[in-house]
Amino acid sequence: MTTATLETKPMTAEQLILVETDGSVGIIKLNRPKVLNALNPELMTQLAEQLEAFDKDDSIYVIVLAGSERAFAAGADIGDMAECSSLEMYKRDQFATWDRIKRTKKPIVAAVSGYALGGGCELMMLCDVIIASDTSQIGQPEINIGVMPGAGGTQRLTRAVGKATAMDVILTGRFLNAAEALAGGLVSRVVPREHFYSEALRIAHEMARKGPIALRFAKESVLKAHETALSEGLEYERKLFYALFSTEDQKEGMRAFMEKRKPDFKGK
Repeated sequence: MTTATLETKPMTAEQLILVETDGSVGIIKLNRPKVLNALNPELMTQLAEQLEAFDKDDSIYVIVLAGSERAFAAGADIGDMAECSSLEMYKRDQFATWDRIKRTKKPIVAAVSGYALGGGCELMMLCDVIIASDTSQIGQPEINIGVMPGAGGTQRLTRAVGKATAMDVILTGRFLNAAEALAGGLVSRVVPREHFYSEALRIAHEMARKGPIALRFAKESVLKAHETALSEGLEYERKLFYALFSTEDQKEGMRAFMEKRKPDFKGK
């Protein structure tokens, strides 16, 4: 693992996320411990703004998004919306913030432990590589309070685990344990609870040693597979592949391979 010094931004009373950098990895930690990192509009706005800032920062190649050992995020802040009318929810347009998060170009590694429920599960599914502790409990229990997932849960969960499991989880409100989530393809890896964050950070650094432009293009191409037919996806993939041959990183990577040395990528 890198030995780069961590830099922590000053925290204020209103700071609902903690932000650090570790070399070329940007780190965001959700910071509402008293309510198990419940996702209110203010937190989501801060999160979207920081992801956009990391996306624009040429020194950051990969992003880690983490919760606490007890909870990645235990859902939306119910008290914030319990008495809202349909019109009020429509005017609030809270999912516009989620769309901003979805547009993050750089890979996001999620460090998940404990509860990832409702909006927490939906936020987790917006990430690209998901490292889950063996104590994780993942689900979409909105049905228990008279609503349903609204930030992509019915769509992304179904694409990840299939119709049968998605129906079971969404219609009954039951939680998937870590082993079930891994078997269903919902998370990337499962590790002991005490290592969930360190392993996510290790993997982020491993990814950050790759070509940053290739990382972004590869993420974009994989996500395209969920939204298009195979023929269109293949055409899209090839265009991105060819485009990489206009980068300095492609020349450096292939020369390093032939010269049997490690490449020195510059993101150019």
